[in-house]
Amino acid sequence: MWRIAAAASRGLLSSRGATPNLMPDRSIPSRFEGIAGGLATLRFARGLQAAVDPRIDRLASAGSTFSSAASSPEIAAEVVGSLGLASSSIAHKAREFSEGIRHYGRCYWELSKARLSMLVVATSGAGFVLGSSSSIDLAGLCCTCAGTMMVAASANSLNQVFERQNDAKMKRTRQRPLPSGRIGVPHAAMWASSVGLAGTILLAWKANYLAAGLAASNLVLYAFVYTPLKQIHPINTWVGAVVGAIPPLLGWAAASGEVSLNSMILPAALYYWQIPHFMALAYLCRDDYITGGFRMFTLADASGQRTALVSLRNCLYLLPLGFLAYDWGLTSKWFALESTLVTMGISIGALLFVRDRSSKNARRMFHGSLIYLPVFMSGLLLHRLPNEQNETMAEPTRNDEVLTETEIVASEGSSSSSSYKKRKCRTQTGPPIAYASVAPFPFLPAPMYFPSDS
Repeated sequence: MWRIAAAASRGLLSSRGATPNLMPDRSIPSRFEGIAGGLATLRFARGLQAAVDPRIDRLASAGSTFSSAASSPEIAAEVVGSLGLASSSIAHKAREFSEGIRHYGRCYWELSKARLSMLVVATSGAGFVLGSSSSIDLAGLCCTCAGTMMVAASANSLNQVFERQNDAKMKRTRQRPLPSGRIGVPHAAMWASSVGLAGTILLAWKANYLAAGLAASNLVLYAFVYTPLKQIHPINTWVGAVVGAIPPLLGWAAASGEVSLNSMILPAALYYWQIPHFMALAYLCRDDYITGGFRMFTLADASGQRTALVSLRNCLYLLPLGFLAYDWGLTSKWFALESTLVTMGISIGALLFVRDRSSKNARRMFHGSLIYLPVFMSGLLLHRLPNEQNETMAEPTRNDEVLTETEIVASEGSSSSSSYKKRKCRTQTGPPIAYASVAPFPFLPAPMYFPSDS
């Protein structure tokens, strides 16, 4: 028996990496087998104790735990239940975190009026491209668009903070985050302030101070001038049009570092375009605006005649912009034709609204305005010519001064006089006399509002 135990012990120790040889020596004579077996058993016991001794305490503790759990089903159930509660608590916390992210993300999206902000970003990006030379700084374009997006989100959020009580009265806006109570006013104000400040700093850092100043001034104009004017006087529509015209100017300034005459083409288009666009919207939602307490132009124009005439007049102001863009060297001549055709389309819609002031024609004019702007901007970008002033600034000149007209003529020696006259006309610093009537923006006389109680 002792031989079987010794063999088993040796196999066990060899499998665990034990080195001591506990097997009896077979060379021992048979008369000493009993003594050798006893010695071998003693050595096996001592080696086993040395191997197991460091783990005795831990094994005893674990054994007592399992023995108590095995002897008491209640304790075992309590242990298993605590483990289940811990895992379910972790899953619940993770679910709450993901739901919070989705909730606040949706609230920020709606506070920022993300679709409107993206339209503002598109106009700013178009202005950046138009103000660039033959090579476009993609990193600068991305930073300009990001900064514009943040500033626009801040302005729209502040607008909703100030108008939360008015929005709660209107069907179209009562489900916004603030009127519905999905987010608090301090939280929304903190979000608006932080994102607006971050956008302005980004523009000042990656673009220039002129672009950052235009962004900050537009934020102030929209949140602190246009927003309260909506409850005071119908002139708010024209002030809002100015707000919408600044982003492309911002993009141009970010690309070229200056504001020049030909940088006014896209801002002018946005200014004139916004009047029929918002007049159609105000006519369609006039009852809702009255309920909300907003003093829109349609409030004092029950028949809609003046609203329709103002829309048509501003559509006609869009007609010469294509020719101005070509004459000032911003685009090729094909854009003048394309711009005229697309402007005729929106003007026809406004004319139909003048003849028949119905919701159907107002909605048709509104949809036409939605088509006009992307087509106009696409044509500008497609037919654009590099900004010659930006290229001149990038090229090294003698004594860091811009060449005079005399030096240009001397350097062009072989060019004809007709070519020089065309170049001079395309790069002049003042508007042609024939177009002086459309600059500055002719929205005066301002619409008069007479309270109903007077």
